[in-house]
Amino acid sequence: MDNNTAHYIPPHCPNPNCMYHKQFDSVSRYKRIGYYGRRLAPHRIPRWICKHCRRSFSSQTFSATYWLKRPDVLPLLMTKTTGGMANRQIARDLRVAPSTVDRQLGRLGRHCLLLHTQLMRKAPPVSTVAIDGFVTFEHSQYWPFHHHLAIEPGSDFIVYFTDSEVRRSGSMTPAQKLKRERLEAQHGRPDPQAVLKDVTHLLQVVAGSQPRLTVLSDDHRTYPRAIATLDCQVTHIVTSSRERRDGRNPLFPVNLADLLLRHSSANHKRETIAWSKRRQASAERLAVFLVWRNYMKGRREKVRWSPTPAQERGMLDHRLEVDEVLSRRLFVSRIDLPQRWGEYYRKTIDTRVLALQRRHELKFAV
Repeated sequence: MDNNTAHYIPPHCPNPNCMYHKQFDSVSRYKRIGYYGRRLAPHRIPRWICKHCRRSFSSQTFSATYWLKRPDVLPLLMTKTTGGMANRQIARDLRVAPSTVDRQLGRLGRHCLLLHTQLMRKAPPVSTVAIDGFVTFEHSQYWPFHHHLAIEPGSDFIVYFTDSEVRRSGSMTPAQKLKRERLEAQHGRPDPQAVLKDVTHLLQVVAGSQPRLTVLSDDHRTYPRAIATLDCQVTHIVTSSRERRDGRNPLFPVNLADLLLRHSSANHKRETIAWSKRRQASAERLAVFLVWRNYMKGRREKVRWSPTPAQERGMLDHRLEVDEVLSRRLFVSRIDLPQRWGEYYRKTIDTRVLALQRRHELKFAV
């Protein structure tokens, strides 16, 4: 938000139960009630009260740094998170507690979920999509999961993502198999239908109300079953997962996204000690990566000032900078998130091996 708040006009009432939560229809719907002072700039924060619901608020209520004691940290997380730094590395660099980075990264992830959903409202629909599962794990390698990505070929635009718990597979020693059985007996086994459910939801969100959709995928046996549930006419083009993964591969856009995700995210690098301890945190980091990849990073690494995927789609006419991404607070009560992203926003994705499950249930904060 601009430091000059003297002439700031509140866009709407922050109370989700107020009739003016969408927009104030005139300046007579709210009343100025002074200001409060603070040490950070801007030092004078104007305050108002809604005449309808009597909720008081300030210009800071509409800032992305609302209620933050260290508002300088949030803008820096966008580039540091997508620059391969782990949370504790960021905390050391910024001289803050690791818990501060964890909390603010969660806020940034929620903001990115809302921002992408809002920008997709007026965007042209995606008629062709490449889908694939990005394999990673939470807490330990005994608890793997897949991030399902939907990418638009021709623009490399990340449309949507979900995740699914899966059972550890592959070659294991007898001792590892015994440990897996012991852990599953103690904490339960992942839902064997999770991949089908989450890929189905992924495709339903991408398809929307379109009459036709073209889906590019590998030969995963779950994909045809998920496609069969769609209401639209689907053309399914299958490419073997054994095919060479170069630029001529039809699945190159999603393979490139996987490569960039491993390169840019500390929690997904090979042989790392910065792996995600919670699936929820991995989704929040992926939301930040999505906004950075779609709206801030050029499509081609070696082409100077190449357009972003969003520019290629005609959604924007320029690259977004960090201050534009965080220019104002986005309210979840004003933006309808898809069902899965609503769960990410409320932090309801559980890590079954952990006893403490964190939730986002604050009444006034984002």
